[in-house]
Amino acid sequence: MTPSDFFLVLAFGFVSSLHCVQMCGPIVLTYSVAANTGAAQRSLLRLHLAYNSGRTLTYMLLGAIAGLAGGTMGFVGRLAGVENVAAIVAGVAMVIAGLVLLGLSPGVRAWRGFALPSRLLRPAGKLMSSPSAVSKFSLGVLMGFLPCGLVYAALMKALGAATPLDGALTMLAFGMGTSAALVVVGLGSSAATRKLARWGTTISAVTVLVMGALLIARGVMAGSAMHGHMDHMGTM
Repeated sequence: MTPSDFFLVLAFGFVSSLHCVQMCGPIVLTYSVAANTGAAQRSLLRLHLAYNSGRTLTYMLLGAIAGLAGGTMGFVGRLAGVENVAAIVAGVAMVIAGLVLLGLSPGVRAWRGFALPSRLLRPAGKLMSSPSAVSKFSLGVLMGFLPCGLVYAALMKALGAATPLDGALTMLAFGMGTSAALVVVGLGSSAATRKLARWGTTISAVTVLVMGALLIARGVMAGSAMHGHMDHMGTM
């Protein structure tokens, strides 16, 4: 994974953090209020860092799995003579995800709403009410598995990375980027962020479209270059 790829996904995560205010903001605010007394108040930043570290760890695990799947896909593609198939498939999936987030894909339900699965309510409630950093880390690990369109889009980028390490690094960048607004909300300065949050989904969707198009272009150009080289070798 190149530094430019890492910072691109980091920027995508930062933009997506505006959308995260709508999705995960209530969770962060809930445990922030619970910790807003006494000694716990002085360690509020530590709780936020623990929560977001847990989320990011889950994202990295999912990214490694996606990267492994992309590597397998790429290997099968090379056997079939189709180079960079993982990048192209991931790019197409990201474009579709962007269209869904924008509401431009009829018949496909957009991933806009937030619903906490009932089986997660009890353990999540206990973790939110506990003042310890370990509980917030565990809460973050649990919340990392929540369904979210932007996480899916980032995982498609990890799929295009085509190795477990690069997939994990992709989701590390995404997790770091998405932590920004959540920490701000949790520390109580959420007014300005919430005003921007209404544009978060649209901005994130456009970013997903651009990243998907870049992945497709990269895969197609690399494949064309490979075929051109093979044709040149054949005429020698």
